[in-house]
Amino acid sequence: MFTQNLSPAKDQQRYTFSFINSLAAINCQDWNKLLTDNNPFLKHEFLDALERNNCLGGKFGWYPHHLVVHDENKQIVAASPLYIKTNSYGEFVFDWAWASAYEQSGIDYYPKFVTSIPYTPVTGPRLLIAPELAEQLKTRIAKEMISTAIEEAKRLNMSSMHWLFNSEHECKYYKQSKLILRLGCQYHWHNHNYECFDHFLESLVSRKRKKIKRERRFVQEQDIHIQLRYGSELDTKQWQQVHTFYTDTFYRKSGLPTLSLNFFEELGTTMGSQILLVLAYNGKQLIACAINFQSTDTLYGRFWGCSKTFYGLHFEACYYQGIEYAIKHHLDVFEPGAQGEHKISRGFLPTKTWSAHWIANSQFRPAIQDFCLREEHLMQHECKKLMSLSPYRLDQETIS
Repeated sequence: MFTQNLSPAKDQQRYTFSFINSLAAINCQDWNKLLTDNNPFLKHEFLDALERNNCLGGKFGWYPHHLVVHDENKQIVAASPLYIKTNSYGEFVFDWAWASAYEQSGIDYYPKFVTSIPYTPVTGPRLLIAPELAEQLKTRIAKEMISTAIEEAKRLNMSSMHWLFNSEHECKYYKQSKLILRLGCQYHWHNHNYECFDHFLESLVSRKRKKIKRERRFVQEQDIHIQLRYGSELDTKQWQQVHTFYTDTFYRKSGLPTLSLNFFEELGTTMGSQILLVLAYNGKQLIACAINFQSTDTLYGRFWGCSKTFYGLHFEACYYQGIEYAIKHHLDVFEPGAQGEHKISRGFLPTKTWSAHWIANSQFRPAIQDFCLREEHLMQHECKKLMSLSPYRLDQETIS
């Protein structure tokens, strides 16, 4: 464990910044009290389960090295999920070109530091600071967390330090720390006090409304019915079926399934009420499953798998059931996962995402900064262009 102290200003207490290689070293409640919206992916239960169920480590290139901040009473007041990475798999802010440029120059790009949720491209805070602290103190601690992480990166000879899918509120800290910001784009659905799914459809132009109704009707006509179940309601056999859908999707796309059956089963026990499963049956046979997580105000679509191909089933299980659930349970946002312009016509609008980067190499730093600036200009233009594909009526149009 590496430790450094933040010297107190007058009448302010001292804070200790340290690094740990396992969340098991921290009490679950102490970590979770830093969260403000019950974000499932930032909870101790989720991150700890990754570590203990063979989802990280050498096989996948994620090594925990979390940053923790204590006050003088040895109480945790801030933390960041931090990892040493030996590849770029499971990050979704793609830096393969950067790594290739380093390799061509005979310089090591790996290992690097990443503050993110493994395999999970969802927005959220990355600097977890006790919500009861005064705003001025939060700013002070946030800046020191950033500088401490960078100093640790230097000490361990990391090529770089990356904060991925940060909340918009945190971007000011990264700007003040003169980090390189990078713009991305996802597609999110927003709940505008819809009373039901039909009320949502009324906000769409006629041709898009008819298309969605047609897709939903085709699913019903194929003798498919849907069940919604929480993770806490599944038994071992059902989790095995769900996990098979999850792994098959990766194998069909030549991907690497990283989440173990034990991981899913454990979450079903520890945070099952935050896991929503959309189960699709053809007759009595389970043919598909979509796995979602939820916080206080947001639904997150994560994984999808199916054993047979049915027209429109993916849209029904992964999008329409989620929208319907979000409306019924008064959730504000539905993030269905990364990428996919086809989501726009189904009500998911382009939404900007941000990452922040520190580059150790003085020669590559300005080149990467220039790349991100030029990319941002193009991405801003692309987001504007994508917004023109919005399915909403002009009097209902909303911009994320």
